[in-house]
Amino acid sequence: MSKRDLDMIMETIHRPLTSVAQLVESAQLGDRDAQTALYERYRESAIALAYRKVGNWDEAEELVQDVFIHAFDRIEQLRVPEAFGGWLRQIVRRMAINRLTRRRTAIAIDSEVLEAIHTSSNTPLDGVLDGERHEQVRSGLQRLGDVDRETLEAFYMVGQSLIEMAEHFEAPIGTIKRRLHVARKRLAREMESFQAL
Repeated sequence: MSKRDLDMIMETIHRPLTSVAQLVESAQLGDRDAQTALYERYRESAIALAYRKVGNWDEAEELVQDVFIHAFDRIEQLRVPEAFGGWLRQIVRRMAINRLTRRRTAIAIDSEVLEAIHTSSNTPLDGVLDGERHEQVRSGLQRLGDVDRETLEAFYMVGQSLIEMAEHFEAPIGTIKRRLHVARKRLAREMESFQAL
């Protein structure tokens, strides 16, 4: 081993490790190497947290990719560079909740079983009553204001989640919950007045 090799090894050993704060500050200036270093440093712990939230390794890894893209797009918003780890964990939690909220669980049912269930529970009278109820609901919806009707249709007919509705209507989730509550009451009143006729 030459003296030059020995000097390089000693320099590497004594070189101070880059702190998280230094990496974040560099990443905030657009340094891709700093972003890569942060990714490598936090990837495994982010995947572990994502797995605890979503319960699937493949989905956790995919989620973490999205988390880092989101984090690096907004890294300039992080005011305290030392808090990167906690900030990243919050993003993982929030995005995992969003993913779970939007996840649709599919249930497979044999078509013969489905047909047997469907035909055995319906009588001609049930069909007539269902038709009348549907007509009452349609009529009641038409008499509601635009906001009430659109809110009920988005939730019950389109199947949007509260989060999706909040994005669509550009309103907080609390407002969407209140709108749903009020719209249901108004629809019930409209249907009662329809039945009284």
